[in-house]
Amino acid sequence: MKHVIIGTAGHIDHGKTALVKALTGIDADRLEEEKRRGITIDLGFAHLELAATSGEKLRLGFIDVPGHERFVRNMLAGVGGIDLVLLVIAADESIKPQTREHFEICRLLSVPRGITVITKSDLVDEETLSVVRMEIEEFVRGSFLDVERSPMVAVSARTGAGLDDLKREIARLAVDVPARDVEVIFRLPIDRVFVMKGFGSVITGTLIAGKIRKEEEVEIFPSRQRGRIRGVQVHGAASDIASAGQRTALNLAGVQTEELARGMTLAAPGVFEPTQRIAVQLSLLQDCKPLKNRARVHLHAFTSETIAEVALYGATEVRPGATAFAQLRTAEPLLLLPGDRLILRQFSPVVTIGGAVVIDSFPLARQKKDALLASLDVFANGSRQEVLLARVARRGHDGLTLAAAVREMGVKESVLKPLVASLLQQKQVIQAADRVISAEAFVKTRQSVIAALDTFHKANPLVAGISKEELREKLRLSQPVLEAVLAQLVAEKKTEITGEQVRLAGRGVELKDDEAKAKAQIEKAFANAGLKVPLMKEVLATLPVDSARAHKLVTLLLRDRVLVKLADDLVFHQSALQGLRQTVAQYKATSDKIDVGKFKDLIGVTRKYAIPLLEYLDQQRVTRRVGDERMIL
Repeated sequence: MKHVIIGTAGHIDHGKTALVKALTGIDADRLEEEKRRGITIDLGFAHLELAATSGEKLRLGFIDVPGHERFVRNMLAGVGGIDLVLLVIAADESIKPQTREHFEICRLLSVPRGITVITKSDLVDEETLSVVRMEIEEFVRGSFLDVERSPMVAVSARTGAGLDDLKREIARLAVDVPARDVEVIFRLPIDRVFVMKGFGSVITGTLIAGKIRKEEEVEIFPSRQRGRIRGVQVHGAASDIASAGQRTALNLAGVQTEELARGMTLAAPGVFEPTQRIAVQLSLLQDCKPLKNRARVHLHAFTSETIAEVALYGATEVRPGATAFAQLRTAEPLLLLPGDRLILRQFSPVVTIGGAVVIDSFPLARQKKDALLASLDVFANGSRQEVLLARVARRGHDGLTLAAAVREMGVKESVLKPLVASLLQQKQVIQAADRVISAEAFVKTRQSVIAALDTFHKANPLVAGISKEELREKLRLSQPVLEAVLAQLVAEKKTEITGEQVRLAGRGVELKDDEAKAKAQIEKAFANAGLKVPLMKEVLATLPVDSARAHKLVTLLLRDRVLVKLADDLVFHQSALQGLRQTVAQYKATSDKIDVGKFKDLIGVTRKYAIPLLEYLDQQRVTRRVGDERMIL
């Protein structure tokens, strides 16, 4: 069975609720105040099953909206996810202010199709009805409701006249409504919250993307709470699954009713992030005032409403009827994705002035104007693969992880992976662990790494190379990107890596004559000393180089394990330590135990040297301490 969402629109008292009741038999006015006052205040809901001429069964969900200007905010909460609109105009009043505003809202939201319904046809004569038809034809000309492609039907909810014709037109248009993409990630804006006795918290809304099953976990935005779906209803009937394009009620477990409200959004857990910075392409109505940079507006997105500041990109104002790129900075966090449609209303007086389509939910904090506008143009008009490449490219050497791409674009990994594979095949991007980086940025990063290594070697001729971490921090690279660049450079034999140290191929320590002499002098001093080593400062004081270079030479000898430091002031030549190991091994023929005293006598050193040397032997697993003695292993 095909599911289609139909919304009403039109001026107050033009018969929207009566029309829905005449079509479905359901009174969509559910509030006591609505029945007492005789006007619709909040959203109402009804449903109807029809059969198309082809025999296809259609399940129609109706969202009835209030027509009073004071309740436009409620109207906006209901029309964000509709497939088809019934623009209701009373025959005895024709086009009124809210007719115009509701029509513009539907147009700005890009409602794809609709029917103009002339209600109360029984209250006027044929001549008046003909005049009203002509007025409406002129009003909707050139729009999605143009009578050249959209039907206009006159009806009477009181007598039933025209209702069958209207049902036939609804069925005809509903058949052409394309199926929603259920492979995108689940989102459901909440339009109603209530408690059902014996069940607990229940929310309703129009499922705008993906699908949801009973017992699945959901995340509630913007609060980020988690809940579990205890039960699902679709158009009032119990179901195990709800899909995009269906009116859905969900019984939530794990969250209190007081923590839920209209304007929140349920979504797949752990995927999205709320945002307060949204790049959009906005469009102003022809009859509004110019919109100035930094102006505040009322922003309506699906069922949510907040205040936003409009930061225009490269302009001081937008003229009526014009379009422009802008960033909306919202007072409250929202869950919005590219392609979502928004309505902008003037801050005061509150009237509709335009709409916007979301281009980027996570604009970069700093980006050059030309690059920014170029990327926005791709986001607005490019193919999905072009958009992905642009999102990767703008991240420069940071690249973009697949998870971040899902968050930014709102589509599943299964959709993005083939696009990444295609870009890799075309050599437009490079894979770096869990992220991709544009080929251009990778080349620039590669050049930066080579330049940084060259600069390091020139500044540190006595150091063999730079540590990976120091290089990464110097260039502010992510670990995966640095590893990918180094892997390529090693493969090309342009760099060499020893442990965590990186150097350009063929580059290393470059000693001047006096430095080579000093290095040899240090090594000889400690080699000749055996285990009775001199103080380092005494050795350095005799060298023909300055203190800074002398310490670098010591570091070089330590790195190459020619010298071994056992304590801050105790450094031994590796040959002396090797001799010590042999001495201890020979002693084992006499005894497999040795204490500090015997050790001092064996190698002829004081306690100052004995203790660090014994600890060294422990570390090397030559000995193992047991109480005050060492076992010789």
